Amino acid sequence: MSKHIIVIGAGFAGLSAATTLAQRGCRVTLLEKNEGPGGRARLFRAEGFTFDMGPSWYWMPDIFEQYFARFGKKVADYYDLVRLDPSYQVIFKGPEAVDIPAAMSELRALFERFEPGSGARLDEFLRQAAYKYKVGIGKFVHMPGRSLLEFADPHLLIDALRLDLLQSMHQHVRKFFKDPRLLELVEFPILFLGATSENTPALYSLMNYADLALGTWYPMGGMHKIVAGMVALAREQGVQIEYNVPVEQIMVEKGRTTGVQTAAGFRAADAVIAGADYHHAEQHLLAPEWRTYSEAYWDKRTMAPSSLLFYLGVNKRLPNLRHHNLFFDEDFGRHAQEIYENPQWPSRPLFYVSAPSQTDASVAPEGCENVFLLIPVAPNLPDPEETREHYYHLIMERLERHCGTSIRDAVVFKRSYAHQEFRDDYHSYKGNAYGLANTLRQTAILKPSLKSKKVSNLYFTGQLTVPGPGVPPSLISGQVVAGEILKEL
Repeated sequence: MSKHIIVIGAGFAGLSAATTLAQRGCRVTLLEKNEGPGGRARLFRAEGFTFDMGPSWYWMPDIFEQYFARFGKKVADYYDLVRLDPSYQVIFKGPEAVDIPAAMSELRALFERFEPGSGARLDEFLRQAAYKYKVGIGKFVHMPGRSLLEFADPHLLIDALRLDLLQSMHQHVRKFFKDPRLLELVEFPILFLGATSENTPALYSLMNYADLALGTWYPMGGMHKIVAGMVALAREQGVQIEYNVPVEQIMVEKGRTTGVQTAAGFRAADAVIAGADYHHAEQHLLAPEWRTYSEAYWDKRTMAPSSLLFYLGVNKRLPNLRHHNLFFDEDFGRHAQEIYENPQWPSRPLFYVSAPSQTDASVAPEGCENVFLLIPVAPNLPDPEETREHYYHLIMERLERHCGTSIRDAVVFKRSYAHQEFRDDYHSYKGNAYGLANTLRQTAILKPSLKSKKVSNLYFTGQLTVPGPGVPPSLISGQVVAGEILKEL
């Protein structure tokens, strides 16, 4: 009889793990506490608008192609992917609005316009970043991070030495560029990785290769189309998915999990994968004697940011917007410090605007605009309604100024989402949005382990374990943990 695996949580990592195991002959049940799949990538509809609730950037298209190819499928079997051009717009101080072109020749010319000589330096910067991407994404992120012996291969050690793990992004990018606008452009992905550029390894310039070379894409219909495709694939492989089934306890006997307890009763399993928030699964679903980490351990972890989000339905089209818009018209460094070094609500926040209706007419009624606003903020902050409203008006003033038209009086739907909702919907530790910060001390074997050290058949996947936060890493995390289970069943 095939082994029965229970997976907790139908986010990207949980779906990936469940589908991979089912393909290899396991009987898999996926239990999701919410009413639908996707985790942070859920969607909701209101007043004719369709809103992606979380991830909105589609980078690293090769990772998605490789995922579906494992099952003999293609991305195109499940959704229509288009490349955005311009990739996005950046509003610098001044204000100065700049489109970031998809074509490398145009991008090189843009860099050259900002800083003579930087076009050629961009080529070298991306050449090094391409190597880091090839090795980091092609090899290291697929390692389970359970032992230093995983890195014992001399070829891997040589690769590791070339990944700039001991140099900071801050130091690295300043070897190539001096213009403040170019520095902000290449450092902005760091804002969501969970540390200032001074504390982030230069390895993560691989994100610049993903951004500037591989490009920014969009699945028509919205990011949830990825989830819908993964759910369809999971069911094709035989995964049983159940919604509105929160797990109340992971049951353990003699150092092995026997299954999980839900409100509807006990579910037996030969192994359990927790794809829900790692801290919640460990500290709230396991009895104290079976926990690998203490509450003090978790409290010392450096978390990636949380977010204050607004979902807006606007009854007119908005000029001067692109699909993705980054408002860097305030002090970039100060905002980063107010997230990571002196956690507080930012004084003059940077923010991001996604307007998918600029690309996709299906996400908004005719003549209307679908607008998603995001302010990256420190985790574990109080987020009362008056605070949310203060920041809503603060950024809307700047958005209206950029668009050259009033917007607030045209908003026909508005919903906010912040720390408390992240806790309520995902049991998110400290209300974080992105998981653990990608600092050197929280890399590979220094992350919380994907396998319990006290319960022999209990595993973890997702953004709080290897390889880290983000949609592509979560896809990989599910595959990695499935591989570890298959070795040991």
